[in-house]
Amino acid sequence: MEKQSNVVPVGIIMNGVTGRMGKNQHLLRSIVPIIRQGGLTVSGNRKVIPRPVLTGRNKEKLKQLSRESGIDEWSTDLESLLADSEFQVYFDAQTTDMRFAALKKAISAGKHIYCEKPVAMSSEQAVELYRFALDAGIKHGVVADKLWLPGLIKLKLLIDQGYFGRILSVKADFGYWVFEGDTVPPQRPSWNYRKEEGGGIILDMFCHWRYVLDNLFGDVKSLTCLGANHIDRRFEEPGKPYRATADDAAYAIFEMDNGIVVQINSSWVTRVRRDDLFTMQVDGTKGSAVAGLREVWIQPASATPRPVWNPDVDNPFTFRDDWTRMPAYQTYDNAFKLQWELFLRHIAGDVPFGWDLLEAAKGVQLAELALNSWEKREWVNVPLLK
Repeated sequence: MEKQSNVVPVGIIMNGVTGRMGKNQHLLRSIVPIIRQGGLTVSGNRKVIPRPVLTGRNKEKLKQLSRESGIDEWSTDLESLLADSEFQVYFDAQTTDMRFAALKKAISAGKHIYCEKPVAMSSEQAVELYRFALDAGIKHGVVADKLWLPGLIKLKLLIDQGYFGRILSVKADFGYWVFEGDTVPPQRPSWNYRKEEGGGIILDMFCHWRYVLDNLFGDVKSLTCLGANHIDRRFEEPGKPYRATADDAAYAIFEMDNGIVVQINSSWVTRVRRDDLFTMQVDGTKGSAVAGLREVWIQPASATPRPVWNPDVDNPFTFRDDWTRMPAYQTYDNAFKLQWELFLRHIAGDVPFGWDLLEAAKGVQLAELALNSWEKREWVNVPLLK
């Protein structure tokens, strides 16, 4: 029988988990399953197991979430939790405009940091957090969940195997129709569409695109971006109209330092006629691939059809038939859970963790530069951030 002394609880203050992302992905699909599987075995024949405490401003929502998740500990008193040495980690999934101040407070209390992105409203604040964490000597990480999507794991495998030859270009399409809320309930909270509260698709999604590009294709050299506020009147969750001040679509081109050209359309005002809510096509000299959230379809050079432009006759090709579904070589767990496990192993001293607050700052920087490009209607360079 395993000795109890070998089980090391890791106290985690989970702030903002009454929201959709924090509740579903981080609590119910990550931390709770890790607890139910008995924690994680780490070096020295030890096991680390999360001990979460739920916190936020709404007592009734916390009570309900406690019942739903089976996590007994909760509190609205964040100050007391930060002063409690039994909780070593602070996790933040609040709205963007609240995150910077909360993270600074948690770092000052000596807590290790794991948080959603964007970590701040500006790159200046994001870099300040990184340097503050360095000076405090705490461990820190940011969520980079897209890297653990089955589709991108498969895509990375193709890159590592040299399947593409020389990669020429990347085309990505992200988004779906988010209902305005007048006749059909919206799928996203109203703060997402208020710039003054940290909303906007550029600040939200370009933090993702930065780590995806960095980890798959190289360093971003320059970019141009056109944003848009296509729908400027939406409705609160109870049905009250409000002015939507944030961008709801962005059309961007990125030039990588190795010559790869990347195009990414991001939109909450588009109707989907593609394989998934997110698709990424990579074209190379030896082959192409299209990745969705879970599946990847490939077309090597040897199986590429030879169409000829002729709009005067019916198209003789069914282009989708010329692609082959890539097999799965492993089973895939929840992307958020996989990164949580890495971070917990990092806390235990087992593994390094490559997605720290500096990487988070790079994401905010890319969003900030995209907004600047939109405002100035010009290409902008992406300087090294350190």
